[in-house]
Amino acid sequence: MTTIDLTIEKDRRTRAVQRARERNIIIPTYAQMKDPSKIPSKIKDELKGIGLWDIHPRNLFRITWKNQPVASGGTFGGVNYLELPSSLTGVKARIVVLVGKWFPTGAHKVGAAFGCLVPRLVTGQFDPTTQKAVWPSTGNYCRGGAYDSALLACESIAILPEEMSKERFEWLSKVAGETIKTPGSESNVKEIFDKCWELRKSGQDLMIFNQFDEFGNYLWHYEVTGHAMEEVLKKVMGPNDRYRGIASATGSAGTIASGDYMKQLFPDSKIAASEALQCPTLLENGFGAHRIEGIGDKHVPWIHNSKNTDLVVAIDDNAVVNVSRLFNEETGRAYLVERGVPEKLVAQLDLLGFSGISNVLTAIKMAKYYEMEENDIVLTVLTDSMELYHSRIHEMHEEMGDYTDSNAASDYARWILQQSTDNMAELRYPERRRIHNLKYYTWVEQQGKTYEEIQQQWYQPNYWTDVQKQTDEIDELIVAFNKDVGLM
Repeated sequence: MTTIDLTIEKDRRTRAVQRARERNIIIPTYAQMKDPSKIPSKIKDELKGIGLWDIHPRNLFRITWKNQPVASGGTFGGVNYLELPSSLTGVKARIVVLVGKWFPTGAHKVGAAFGCLVPRLVTGQFDPTTQKAVWPSTGNYCRGGAYDSALLACESIAILPEEMSKERFEWLSKVAGETIKTPGSESNVKEIFDKCWELRKSGQDLMIFNQFDEFGNYLWHYEVTGHAMEEVLKKVMGPNDRYRGIASATGSAGTIASGDYMKQLFPDSKIAASEALQCPTLLENGFGAHRIEGIGDKHVPWIHNSKNTDLVVAIDDNAVVNVSRLFNEETGRAYLVERGVPEKLVAQLDLLGFSGISNVLTAIKMAKYYEMEENDIVLTVLTDSMELYHSRIHEMHEEMGDYTDSNAASDYARWILQQSTDNMAELRYPERRRIHNLKYYTWVEQQGKTYEEIQQQWYQPNYWTDVQKQTDEIDELIVAFNKDVGLM
């Protein structure tokens, strides 16, 4: 299907409306997630007494980049972002990052889960009174899905690799109905898909919300993250500045969809897709395993618009692991301050989780490749923060010992200042098509997609724009659903 299915299932929708009424649920529209000033004052007043991570139905309205950066009681402001100075990045270009920590669950993936769930809920395709919601993931997405499911009081199944961080599993044990650990690490996505097929054949009444092929994931980031990027750019861009592009790990290909939005505004801008050097799927049709949690690979997601991708960048996972220590150990932070990095910024470096560090390193390599100057701006995203990786720092202490001044100097020089333009590829038309064709092995041979649709993705001019145009229709369905629930 080339667009999100919005077919109404009347009986199921009636039950979904009743469940929402019982659970005190009002659903925000895309328009409100982009612009919280459109949220009713009554809801904002309620939020003043609610914690950011509380499993409370009003926190659906906090699925936005514009939450006040506080743990409890906040309402809304501008987009949360940081600009990373040259004293940290080593490049002249202005690298600006959107901060994902201030979403419910501490990661923007709760937005992707919302984008997949809500069209099914408000049309009645998903019945929370009878069906289990299954959330296959490499980490944060299944947390977002379990969170949304808990609000609806529907049973949820979270699926993620067994080697993900301890914090994720501890949180899921309290929220998800069931957590399934699949073999391997971040790179073992096929094992997650295999578990989904096993569940489909089990006879249970369930619906699988697969972020890797659900266009709700693509649309949420195109629309909400894309507009957030536009707003930040308007705020930071001076009269002589140029927007050069976005850097994003491919992951499920949700976040990188914001690059499609920005490229429509700035046709000369670039989209850089990054992955782990230890598993260079886009770069070399490769395989392997890596430690950059949050960017599952060894396949090309169905919703990745590879025709719009300009650059592929591979990041060494050793860089991410060591930079995480530099940014979070007291010795590392002190060293950065001595090097001239503003102390106020250094105090906020825990806003960068593993995939966020990888995205920043990608932006640095992108800036060097295109020889960017001080008037060039690159945008990227911090999916989550180190709040979800404290156990990794503890593990590194046990494995590597205390973090010293020499460690800090070495890590800063090697993994940041000496980032180079190796392990990169600028994509010509044939290389973009090669990446697109890699979808065949996962999605047609294994996951039931058709050869005709994979051809449509590449050759049909309106394939991606048709999805992008569905926002208003989904908002109309949300408004009608809320009206029937009767809580407004």
